[in-house]
Amino acid sequence: MLCFQRLDGRQTYDYRSIRISFGTDYGCCVVELGKTRVLGQVSCELVSPKLNRATEGILFFNLELSQMAAPAFEPGRQSDLLVKLNRLLERCLRNSKCIDTESLCVVAGEKVWQIRVDLHLLNHDGNIIDAASIAAIVALCHFRRPDVSVQGDEVTLYTPEERDPVPLSIHHMPICVSFAFFQQGTFLLVDPSEREERVMDGLLVIAVNKHREICTIQSSGGIMLLNEQVLRCSKIAGVKVAEITELIQKALENDQKVRKEGGKFGFAESIAKQRITAFRMEKAPVDTSDVEEKAEEVLAAADPPPDIGEGVENSWGDLEDSEKEDEDEGGSDEAIILDGVRTDVGMEVSNTGSQEAPIVLSDSEEEETIILEPDKNPKKIRTQTISAKQEKAPSTTPVKKRRKKRTAN
Repeated sequence: MLCFQRLDGRQTYDYRSIRISFGTDYGCCVVELGKTRVLGQVSCELVSPKLNRATEGILFFNLELSQMAAPAFEPGRQSDLLVKLNRLLERCLRNSKCIDTESLCVVAGEKVWQIRVDLHLLNHDGNIIDAASIAAIVALCHFRRPDVSVQGDEVTLYTPEERDPVPLSIHHMPICVSFAFFQQGTFLLVDPSEREERVMDGLLVIAVNKHREICTIQSSGGIMLLNEQVLRCSKIAGVKVAEITELIQKALENDQKVRKEGGKFGFAESIAKQRITAFRMEKAPVDTSDVEEKAEEVLAAADPPPDIGEGVENSWGDLEDSEKEDEDEGGSDEAIILDGVRTDVGMEVSNTGSQEAPIVLSDSEEEETIILEPDKNPKKIRTQTISAKQEKAPSTTPVKKRRKKRTAN
């Protein structure tokens, strides 16, 4: 900043690039101020007027800061920043009488149009109020309300197919311009980014139209500004607002021209093609003249398929070599585990299970049971389940043989 160069390469009075895109419906737009993005949507409704203003319509503005824009924003809670931004928008657009509210009256004292402007912050990269004011005025200029007719006490509302919608009566377009001050007003920046807003000492917001009429002005941060500084900021704001107003008018004319010609419009058409975010690609011609020749070459170079019926010998149920060796060596040491009877091998398994509980999986008549232990290699123990008829047989004989072997030892 001391060398008159900002972090993003701009000069002190430079604005970031502004991009405006419209949706398929009237009154829907997205404004991009650098990386700050705001979605604007305008809706209308027939309601009863206020008692003290029976012949004027109602304007309502609502700005929402979601966590999608920045993680610092809390959902479901109105922060001080949100309240300040909403009040500033109302003073800029409603109190400046930029919209003819008397033209919104249908029946005096009974029916008037209520225009609601909803603004959603999609991405936060600084200077929310400027982007929100541009999005609000663009959405209002682009909006069309349904046409109505009054016959006696009956109010008839026409669809867009029956009658063309009616645009709002807008006198002028006030736009906010923000100025950031550093070192107690020594340095001045236009359109501060999010990083610059963190370290600024004060902020001055001036709402001006293209006729250089100041609609509202607000200073925050607690710094003292001189008259010369405020006048210089107002002149800079007048120049910037004239450029932004011209950009808005060109965008509205281009959209209206595309809609009249029957061309494609909407957010999908505004996205640049040949990118990952593109919704569609242009059709490219494909040459299919030599497809058959290439297919024959590929088939000739490939290996011929085997004849039907030829295959590998079925090895289902055969034991592996290691299993056969275990069966031959440990055939005499296999233990038959019966319900209610403990053998030597069974005692060894129960002892190891007390330390680290093993997992024994067995659901067939004869299979390998693997005992999983954390520190030792898994042991293979062949178990055999006995049918219900064999369980009834006396089991004293194998027990007696074991006892004889022990006494012999």
